[in-house]
Amino acid sequence: MADAKPPACLSEETIKSFRVAKVFRDNTDSINGMDFSPHGDVFVTSSVDESLTVYDVDKPGVKATVNSKKYGVENVTFTRNNNLVIHGSTKVDHTIRLLSLKDNKYLRYFPGHTEPVVTLGTHPTEDQFLSASLDGTVRLWDCNASAAWGSIPFGAGRPTAAYDPEGLIIAIGVGSEEIRLHDLRKIGAQPFNVLKTRIANSPPWSSIRFSPNGNYILISTAGNVCHLVDSFLGNVVWTFSGYNNQLNGKPYTIEPCFSPDAQYVFMGSTDSRVHVFNVTTGNKLCVFKSDHTGAIQYTKFNPKYCMFASTCTMSCFWIATVPAGLPLAAARS
Repeated sequence: MADAKPPACLSEETIKSFRVAKVFRDNTDSINGMDFSPHGDVFVTSSVDESLTVYDVDKPGVKATVNSKKYGVENVTFTRNNNLVIHGSTKVDHTIRLLSLKDNKYLRYFPGHTEPVVTLGTHPTEDQFLSASLDGTVRLWDCNASAAWGSIPFGAGRPTAAYDPEGLIIAIGVGSEEIRLHDLRKIGAQPFNVLKTRIANSPPWSSIRFSPNGNYILISTAGNVCHLVDSFLGNVVWTFSGYNNQLNGKPYTIEPCFSPDAQYVFMGSTDSRVHVFNVTTGNKLCVFKSDHTGAIQYTKFNPKYCMFASTCTMSCFWIATVPAGLPLAAARS
């Protein structure tokens, strides 16, 4: 499983063929984080109901439920280890926690942030991760040590940060205006490049992420637009729109994802649909109706299977019905 490679290119026919294969209704409140394991065979969600739910992708069903009533859970993310996840806390303090899914046991705590952690990202090749907090810092951690080994101040505002696909660069969005690129080998130094996006009147940024090929940075916003930026030049390549991220009259943070070939962007919506955009043309390719009954906040593509997941208070597994050169998941209703 670990050596499986994503398809070189997913055709439009394959993308349009995605259908909901399995629906999970195991949470009583909104899902506030989700991720696939590095091998693609395990799926985990965190929820406002203060639980982590673990699913087996090959044999779909609940594998385990972990309650965290004392600390709360959010932004759950796998490390490079198929059995280890990190998550933020919603109660008591802002400590990040490392949990073994195999033993249902916390292995390590990562204290230090003084305000909520809103971003967690795993290094693509090392046992490291980053966290971005409303305390004005992005911190760098080794999974084997409780103290952060690096800290990058960025100032006021909601932080956005991400590793590049090779794990050499950290991108930090600042002031919804610029992206500062830091060399991971020279933390403490000034950014080696600052991308001036020049996005006029952009709504506040809510997240940034690199495309799998490293050519683009996807900027999600608190408005109903999402910007695709050239990761070398900083210019806006496309602005994706036509989805809804307003809920009860307020902005609703939506976390989109790339397909493994970096050719498509999958975007949830508060209208319970998934919108798919073509990165090459900038056009909307299709819109999927779903089994969701609420706003879809997260979408995530599986690193091994030709499938993706979407979440609201429930989770849906989607599989392609047209072959794509990648194994189909066993998840079927």
